[in-house]
Amino acid sequence: MTFSVLASDDTGAVGMAVTSSSPAVAARCTHLRPGVGGAASQNVTDPRLGTALLDALQAGHTAESALEHVVEGQEHVEHRQLSVLALDGSGAAHSGAETLGVHHHRVGTRVVAAGNLLADPGVVDAVVDAFEGSTGELEVRLLTALRAGLDAGGEAGPLHSAGLAVVRDVEWRESDLRVDWSDEPITELQRLLTLWLPQRDDYVARGLDPRSAPSYGVPGDE
Repeated sequence: MTFSVLASDDTGAVGMAVTSSSPAVAARCTHLRPGVGGAASQNVTDPRLGTALLDALQAGHTAESALEHVVEGQEHVEHRQLSVLALDGSGAAHSGAETLGVHHHRVGTRVVAAGNLLADPGVVDAVVDAFEGSTGELEVRLLTALRAGLDAGGEAGPLHSAGLAVVRDVEWRESDLRVDWSDEPITELQRLLTLWLPQRDDYVARGLDPRSAPSYGVPGDE
């Protein structure tokens, strides 16, 4: 039903890209906190677990111990697929015994990928390999990895939603793009990212100091 990639780079950015056959997947599965790390809660999703993982990281747990802390004694944990990535790039993942269909997770260098109801377990490996072999902006690297998963077979069924988000130095998501329902969500996400990236830094500047960023031709803001 879902595969995702959670990753960071050496600038302190942390982000996630995710796609699924279900609608609005990014609204439920993506959890990021500037200066702390990221987490994914998927399969039979409980969004509270993403927040709990980030809270554990912020309290000083490593990625591994944060996962252990959240999983231990958790009701229905056999149905959950979780990923967590600390700001230093260390990661951990859990796929419960009741994870749906063909599933897999893998921790790489500054990246964790996980998926369920996959066409092939190699989808997750393709995601990790593509991220590790990529360069450039974290947003672009995440989308490159997500598309590699699609090219490796993706889900057993059609994909319909996708999302990508990245946090850096400010308190909000610098990038937060979602395709909640489409026959080609990753292609649509690419279109959105191409539109967004040239404007991203200016919108951060607007938040910090409205006088420092250019307008974009909005009536009344020329």
